Parts: sequence; C-alpha cells; structure tokens
Amino acid sequence: MACAAFNPQTFLSEPGAGRKIVNYNRKQVIHSQGDTGSALFYLKKGQVKLVVTSPQGKEAVVGLLGPGDFFGQEGLNGHKGRLGTAVAMNECIVTRIEKSVMTRLLHEEHDFSDMFVAQLLLQIDRVQDDLIDHLFNSSEKRLARSLLLLARFGKKGKPKTFLAPKITHEVLAEMVGTTRARISFFMNKFRDLGFIEYNGGLRINETLLDVVLHE
Repeated sequence: MACAAFNPQTFLSEPGAGRKIVNYNRKQVIHSQGDTGSALFYLKKGQVKLVVTSPQGKEAVVGLLGPGDFFGQEGLNGHKGRLGTAVAMNECIVTRIEKSVMTRLLHEEHDFSDMFVAQLLLQIDRVQDDLIDHLFNSSEKRLARSLLLLARFGKKGKPKTFLAPKITHEVLAEMVGTTRARISFFMNKFRDLGFIEYNGGLRINETLLDVVLHE
C-alpha cells in the first residue's frame, strides 16, 4: 500500500512524533534569550513579539510575528542559544517542532522545504524594511507602519478595516523607538483623523497607509 503524500499544513496543524501543539496565554514566554535551541516554532494563532536584551539590560522589540510565521530557527544554523525572547502578545497556539525532525524534513520533503524557505525570505524582507524604517523615517511613520503590520495589512481577503491585537503604548514605544508620550500623541492624532478607531478593540483603517506613503 502506498504511503499518503506528505502534507505540510497537516504536519504543522496536528501533534505527532517530534512535535506538539502548545497554548500560550498573553505575556507568557515561549522561549528566553540564551535558552538552548533544541526546537523551533510555528505560530498557528495569535501574535508574538521578539525581544532582545543587551548586556546592559536594555530591551528592544526586534520583530512581530503573526499566524504562519516560524521562529526560533537559529538553532538550525548552529547557534547554541536563543538570540532573543519570544513573548505571546495575546492567546497563541504554537506548534513546537524538534530540531532533529525539522532537519530531516528539510532534506526529505521538498514541498515543506520550499514553504519554509519562502516564509523565511518574507521574514528577512520584513527585518530589512524595519531597519530602513528606523534609519530614515520619522517616529510617526514608524508607528503607522507598525500598526499596519500588527493588523496584517495586505493579507489576501482582508477588508478595509483591520482589527489589531491588544497592545500597550509601552510596547509600541519599544517597537518604534520613541517615548510613550510620543506614542500617545500620535495615537490621538490618528484617531482624530479617522485612521484608527477604539471600537471593541483597536481598529486600523486602510487610510493609515497615507501616513506611510506621505513624503
């Protein structure tokens, strides 16, 4: 009897040998900076922030992840410890995959390997865009871009109004690289201009893109 074809989405969605599905609550740490990288993770539901702490104790948010993103993959590249801390921003469902299983799949299952590489390239593009954003754009533009990313702007099938996860002004300040007072000022400005709404949560209107595109 022929074996059933390997399905990457089924593999990532169901528990099995070398992988398990884990639920995390808001603010719960998924992995900590310096931990042994014996596994990597696939985010099925929710949002995760990646935080790096300097030797002096200063923290910076270096990445925001949403459904479909992988993280913790530095272990595949020979790093002995985690480069940052992953924290659930809301209720998350995560697939934890053992490093040995992931390594085998990348060698044996070409469809899975292609999907993994494509996702990593998208994440690398986002990191590069973030760096350019911090180097050349104002804090107002950086905040607008961060809100659009949080709301997964540009995903297929999305309406013109996007619901962003609950997030504090302190976290937004860390992401943007400015003070909480400046975040509050810009958030109030965006609300007055109709770019965002506080209606059963933070709603981001497509018109916020005008702030990013405006010279």
